[in-house]
Amino acid sequence: MADSDLTSAGRQPRSNAWQTALTTLQEAEPPFIPAGAHAMTVVIEYPPGDPGTPPHRHSGPAFGYVLEGEMLLELEGEPERVVRAGEAFWEAGGDVIHYQDGNNRDDVRLRFTVTMLCAPGQPMLTLVDDDELARRRDRRAPRPS
Repeated sequence: MADSDLTSAGRQPRSNAWQTALTTLQEAEPPFIPAGAHAMTVVIEYPPGDPGTPPHRHSGPAFGYVLEGEMLLELEGEPERVVRAGEAFWEAGGDVIHYQDGNNRDDVRLRFTVTMLCAPGQPMLTLVDDDELARRRDRRAPRPS
């Protein structure tokens, strides 16, 4: 390397890679985030075939990205869908029931990361009981046969 390739601090000059390094995975307009909310970023790992978390809701929006495997995702009012490694997902949170986030494959693990925004004074995740699921069954999209 020639001396002209170094900055005055002895480092290589900054490349221009940052100008093309960004890839947008998703854009969303989340609901209003109240003052005092906090965020949490987690990695979730499910073994092959694991059904994931029982039906639940998040107090605020959640934004995720599948790192490995395939997630079977189902949110209230939407048909279930498969989110594959390299794909992003999000949910509005609040009153919306999150029915499924399990591993869609029985031969590989599922790993995904999620950043959740939590409403002040509320838990990040609340399980939904069977009575509420029964009362709201009309809000669930038809299931594949």
